[in-house]
Amino acid sequence: MLSVLDIFRIGIGPSSSHTVGPMRISAMFIQALKRSAKLDQTARIHIELQGSLALTGVGHGTPRAAILGLMGHRPETFDPAKGDAQLERLEKAGLMPLAGKREIAFDMRGDVDLAGHIVPALHPNGMRMRAFAADGAMLSDRTYYSTGGGFVATQRQLEKPPKNDRILAGNPVPFPFGSAAELLQLCVDKSQRIDQLVLSNEDAMRPREKTISGIDVIAKAMDDCIARGLKQTGILPGGLKVRRRAPELWDKLQAAPQSNEREQLFDWLNCFAMAVNEENAAGGKVVTAPTNGAAGILPAVMRFYCINAEERACTDSRRKFLLTAGAIGLLYKQRASISGAEMGCQGEVGVACSMAAGGLAALWGGSPTQVASAAEIGMEHNLGLTCDPVGGLVQVPCIERNAIGAVKAVNAARLALHRDEATLVSLDQVIETMRQTGLDMSTKYKETSQGGLAVNVIEC
Repeated sequence: MLSVLDIFRIGIGPSSSHTVGPMRISAMFIQALKRSAKLDQTARIHIELQGSLALTGVGHGTPRAAILGLMGHRPETFDPAKGDAQLERLEKAGLMPLAGKREIAFDMRGDVDLAGHIVPALHPNGMRMRAFAADGAMLSDRTYYSTGGGFVATQRQLEKPPKNDRILAGNPVPFPFGSAAELLQLCVDKSQRIDQLVLSNEDAMRPREKTISGIDVIAKAMDDCIARGLKQTGILPGGLKVRRRAPELWDKLQAAPQSNEREQLFDWLNCFAMAVNEENAAGGKVVTAPTNGAAGILPAVMRFYCINAEERACTDSRRKFLLTAGAIGLLYKQRASISGAEMGCQGEVGVACSMAAGGLAALWGGSPTQVASAAEIGMEHNLGLTCDPVGGLVQVPCIERNAIGAVKAVNAARLALHRDEATLVSLDQVIETMRQTGLDMSTKYKETSQGGLAVNVIEC
C-alpha cells in the first residue's frame, strides 16, 4: 500500500500536478540520463508539455518548474532565491546549469513546447522529455505523466496497471485495504480505530518514530503556511489583480476573538483556508492535501479544532486527524484519482473536503463507520465540481472554493455524528460515482481553462 506520507507532501505552489509533478519529472529524467551514462553527452534538452500541462501550464508555472527540475531543484527543498537567480541568468545568457553543474545552452521558449493539442490517452498531464548530443543525435526520449497530488508515473507504469483494484506495487503491510468496506471490517476485526490501523501499516514501511516525526513535520508545514498567509498582503501574481484577503479577515477576528456571533466559525475557517491558498497562488511552500489546489481545507480544519485551552497545538489530535484523513485520501488515490485534469475539482477540493470531514469526525470521537459516513457526505455534495480556473491561474475560483470546502467538511462531520443508522450511500459507492462522473465530464471542465468560469469571466 501507499503511505499517508505519500498523500501529504511538502512542495511549492501553485499546483501539485502542474508545478510539483513536472519538477519531479525533470529530476527523474536527469537521473535516467545519469544511469545510462548519457548525462555528460547531453548538449540540449527539449520539453514537450501535453494536454492540461500545456493548456494551463503558463498560469500554473509549469515551464518554470520543469526547467528548475533540470537544474537540480526539488519541491521539498526548493530555494526560491537560488532558483530565481538561475532563471534570470538563463533568460539573459541562455545557459542552464544541467543538474546544477555543467552549463548547456537552453532556450526558455524554443526548448519548451506547449502542445495543448496533444491529449494523451493514458493521462491528460503528459510530459515528453528528449535529450540530444552536440551533433543532434537523440540520446533519450521518454514520456512521463503528472497524475495529481505531486505523484508522477512513467509511460510504462501507466500502460501496465495492477490486475485488480489494489495498489500491488506498494509496500506489504499487516492490514492492507483496497476499499472502505475492507478498512471498516478491519476496524471491527481488530477493535481498532482507523488511525491506529494506518499507523500499524506505516510501521511496516519505517520505524514508528520516523512516521510520527513525518506527520509532525507535515502538521508544522501546514501551520507555517497559514502563518505566512496571515501576514502577507498585496496583489497575487498573474494579472488577475486578485487581492490577498486573509490578513484583513485575520485582523478583524483578532479584534473580536470572543464574539458570540454564531457565524464567526465560518470566518475562522475561511481565514485559515484562504491564507493557505493565497500562499499557494503566490508560489509559496504548501502541503499537498491531497493537492496544492485543495491545500487549504485540511490545515484550516486542523488549525481550528486541534487547539487546546491554552491556544497551543494539540499534537495527539493532529496526528489522529492527519492519519485518519490520510487513510481516506489513500482510498481516493487507489480507487479513482486526485487529479483535476482527470476528475475536475471534485477530485481535488471534493477529496480534500471528504478527508477533512472524516478526520474531524474521528477527532470528535466518531466510530469508524461514522468517520466513513462523514467522508461520504463530504464528497457526495461535491460530485460534479468542475475545474475551470480563470486565466489558468489557481486563484479564481480556487481560493474561495477552499474556504467553502472547509466549512462544508465541518458540517459533513456534524451530520455524520448525528446519525446512528446505516447510510444509504457508502464511501466506496461515492468514490466510484466520483470516478464515473470524472470520466463522463467534458475536458472543458477538467483543468484546461476551456470552459465554465474560465471563458465567461473577462480577465483583467
